Amino acid sequence: MTKFSKISTAALLVTALTVPTFASARPMTVEDLATLKRMGSVAVSPDEKWAVYDVTETEPESYERSSALYLLDLNTPDAVPSRIADQAGKSEHSPAYAPDGSLYYLSDASGSEQLWHAVIAPGGNVGQSVQASDLKADISGFKISHSGDKIALWGDIARDCPTFGCEDNGNKAEPGPGTGREYDELFIRHWSSWETPGNYSRIFAFDLADGKVAGDGTALDGDLVGDSPSKPFGGGEEITWVPGEDGVFFTLRTADRNEPKSTNLDIYGAMVNGKETVNFTGQNKATDTLPAFSSDGEWLAWAAMERPGYEADRLVVKLRKQGSNEEEAIALTKDWDRSVGSIVWTPDNKHLIVTAQEVLDHPAFAVEVETGRVTRLTPGGNVSSTIPLQDGSLIYTMNSLQAPTDLYRRSADGTITKLTNINGPELAKIDKVDIQRFDFAGADGEQVWGQIIKPQGATGKLPMAFLVHGGPQGSFGNSWSTRWNPKVMAAQGYAAVTIDFHGSVGYGQDFTDSINQDWGGKPLEDLKLGYAAALEIDPQIDGERSCALGGSYGGYMMNWIAGNWPDRFDCLINHAGVFDLRAMALSTEELWFDQWDHGGNWWSRPNPEKWNPVNKIANWKTPTLFIHGEKDFRIPYTQSIMPFTVSQEMEIPSKLLIFPDENHWVLKGKNSVQWYRTVFDWMGRWTAADSQGGAD
Repeated sequence: MTKFSKISTAALLVTALTVPTFASARPMTVEDLATLKRMGSVAVSPDEKWAVYDVTETEPESYERSSALYLLDLNTPDAVPSRIADQAGKSEHSPAYAPDGSLYYLSDASGSEQLWHAVIAPGGNVGQSVQASDLKADISGFKISHSGDKIALWGDIARDCPTFGCEDNGNKAEPGPGTGREYDELFIRHWSSWETPGNYSRIFAFDLADGKVAGDGTALDGDLVGDSPSKPFGGGEEITWVPGEDGVFFTLRTADRNEPKSTNLDIYGAMVNGKETVNFTGQNKATDTLPAFSSDGEWLAWAAMERPGYEADRLVVKLRKQGSNEEEAIALTKDWDRSVGSIVWTPDNKHLIVTAQEVLDHPAFAVEVETGRVTRLTPGGNVSSTIPLQDGSLIYTMNSLQAPTDLYRRSADGTITKLTNINGPELAKIDKVDIQRFDFAGADGEQVWGQIIKPQGATGKLPMAFLVHGGPQGSFGNSWSTRWNPKVMAAQGYAAVTIDFHGSVGYGQDFTDSINQDWGGKPLEDLKLGYAAALEIDPQIDGERSCALGGSYGGYMMNWIAGNWPDRFDCLINHAGVFDLRAMALSTEELWFDQWDHGGNWWSRPNPEKWNPVNKIANWKTPTLFIHGEKDFRIPYTQSIMPFTVSQEMEIPSKLLIFPDENHWVLKGKNSVQWYRTVFDWMGRWTAADSQGGAD
């Protein structure tokens, strides 16, 4: 039985809302959000004296982005980081230390993404960077072996290419002589790009000699056909070297005609000679991922789901002793009703450090290997990149609703120190926001959580920005977002209200599962009850002036609200929302998502039209802004063209904003600024105190 340490919830909430004091200056702007620096990967030196991290910076005029590396002394309080390995006009990112203390990273300085190497002296002086690879394909990522004499590189490589890149890119979809693509099985497109049959994310093992990649490398996928890391979002967390051995364990998704309906990721092991590739999780037909070895190589930890076809099932930490069978694996966190998002071992191999969503926060936890006892380590915020050190301290990155990501250290006694302040000067010019958490009795009388974010010190009544998160198995929690940022919305003079309705994560798997085949039921009831609860808790919110906003499932909910709660909001903003469930079921790419949530494919699911927004358009009356990216293949952009057409035909004030170069998200700097400006113009038009709307 898993045991839980007791932590004062009140203390955690107070700490979660504690932020540095900045001089009150002005409200945050859209341009601020687009140009604030963004911390990425972090690496700690073998002697644990130094940290290297990459930061993405945005030019305020052109909004062009580039990344750079910074070196930080971990043993000197208030140390000032220094910029290293910098080449003008180029980007350096993804740093990692070798066992000898030298640094490897990726850079586009040669014209393609290649590996680079720099020697760092004990005092922190960085030598001249040297290009360490010159391969035909771009390198997407790398992992250095524990001995330091080998390296695993991965990138998109043709399956029939024996080396890391060939002249033929392996695109079997373009047979010529015309431009037409041909497919004989799904996937035909995935996330934001058309598929290239014969091309996969593949891992090759190379020797490292004198700081450079040597030889032609060896493919580790053997006879497997698939992607490792998995696409579209897998990375280095899915790949690990076996301590003391020339072997690599990796997560791979098999590519076959069943791939669009399968969540069966497996963990494989391969020797660097490429002669042996073994599936270590073949009996589980659901997801297995995040492989991590204890430092002595005795134990493999990983995260596993139980139900095939469900991408939001709980990820349970499993342990397997080297040489044992899959049936002998220990489900270490089976009694802890949270889903882990990352796994690393402490140096003494007595604990695993994991992250998991927990009631609006995403903190770090320590899991005792012997007992499964779980202890929360960090207060409020969104934690990632956890690196445990020999002295019992923990290096990690964290962001929150108040500020983007910075680097932190938690000492063995629990003291937390902020190590960086990469946006300090910029944040000092920006007003803070007030954040209040609240809970209420939602659907079926169950506890539901929400947040109110508003300008600090605001006076008078504030119109409401009612934010509905996507997923739907997600959370609008205490984290920083560049796409849906409550702080910048509040800064426009709104009270931003978020509700973690039934289906949200961080409240146990049953709560997450409760949205299954109930997209328009309990979630809408929660939103209605949460709206009323927010008004009761904070009388400053003007309930007669409000606009609802949501993306993805949140966009679906905008369409559903339009037909089922049409008198509540002055305006709606729908980003990439589902409008017609039948069209969605037959045009989305990852079929498992749609089929699990709605009970099968369209023609066999029970009552398929029950929650379909297209059936409620007779009730529509609310002015709506629709936004979509043409490269969105999760929810194709026609799902926004259709309701815009309906609104126009019904003479409902409406607007359509289409980005030809964006996918399910808006990522480019200029596009982000345009997105927010358009959104705020629409909100202001309909929620102003004297607003009459006006004809479109």
